[in-house]
Amino acid sequence: MCQRSMKLLRMFVFVGLVIVKWVEGFEDANVTDLDMQYVSGRGFYRPLMVGFTLINGAAAKGAVCLDGSLPGYHFHRGYGSGSNSWLIQLEGGGWCGTIKNCLYSKKTRHGSSFFMEKQIPFIGILSNKAEENPDFFNWNRIKIRYCDGASFSGDSQNAGAGLYFRGQRIWQAAMEDLMSKGMRYAKQALLSGCSAGGLATIIHCDEFRELFTRTTRVKCLSDAGLFLDSVDVSGRRSLRNLFGSVVTLQGVQRSLPRSCTSRLNPILCYFPQHLIAGVRTPLFLLNAAYDTWQIQASLAPPSADYHWNWYECRKNYARCSAPQIQYLQGFRNQMLRSTRAFSRSYKNGLFINSCFAHCQSERQDTWFAHDSPRIGNRVRLF
Repeated sequence: MCQRSMKLLRMFVFVGLVIVKWVEGFEDANVTDLDMQYVSGRGFYRPLMVGFTLINGAAAKGAVCLDGSLPGYHFHRGYGSGSNSWLIQLEGGGWCGTIKNCLYSKKTRHGSSFFMEKQIPFIGILSNKAEENPDFFNWNRIKIRYCDGASFSGDSQNAGAGLYFRGQRIWQAAMEDLMSKGMRYAKQALLSGCSAGGLATIIHCDEFRELFTRTTRVKCLSDAGLFLDSVDVSGRRSLRNLFGSVVTLQGVQRSLPRSCTSRLNPILCYFPQHLIAGVRTPLFLLNAAYDTWQIQASLAPPSADYHWNWYECRKNYARCSAPQIQYLQGFRNQMLRSTRAFSRSYKNGLFINSCFAHCQSERQDTWFAHDSPRIGNRVRLF
């Protein structure tokens, strides 16, 4: 496995570094699943387990999950030097862009708080152990659960199907609740997220900045959120079709930056490559150049692989043919091109590594392992 907790990245360096069973519309596994697997596989390892808190005032604001249940989060208080520092992590878990898929989702933890775990382990960037997470271990750390199916964006509903598309309201209700619990006094704040949560981080980064006074240091970290508008192996755009259905069904366009929607179709503005250059708040991108979710669900999904030529490659990348590797190399190059202008800004940073991975900051084995690489042995604190 490609280990990369990246001591440089965990210090949140803002320098322009470029080192270089899916269900349609759904991620195969989210990081909460992987966290639980990691913990159970360690045996003696005892991570901090953090309880679930419902946002009780959310219903009055219409801020509800797909099934109408209350949204919520897991919150561990900071202490000492981290008592006035806040780390907010937005959970990922794919998207739903059709009534059928959203009806399926509302019966899972991705669409209903009734199915969410009452406790989850805080590991990786959320760990409370200084030796595992030296920069954020004593911060106020919150994981906001994902139950809207549109990256905490959109504001609509389908009464006939009993579906509530209220991602934007969930975001706002969560922020209001946390501000009332002390976040308004933050001296520094970091908004992070993985996968669909990474996309949400980019969408809401500037909104997050606006919650605080000018004296508060605010930055954003998007992990595996750089979803590209790529052509798949059949010559079509599978991810654009999915994103288009999500934007249309859930009314996402109203949550997207006007700076983008005023010049591009809102569907294109759901792709981070068209958003990142316009984000005013310091933003750090962490992404694998060979993002495994995008390979399996966007570049070579079964729906585009008519003759199953990519079947073995999808299961084991060591079995990819030379032309397939070259195709994946083209995807890597597209990712680098899409971040070129973004990387020129002194306030931004990125780490794009040449690994087959998806989400790296939320797992202990990829966030801060004993063999994690350092870059030039230079670090700078948040």
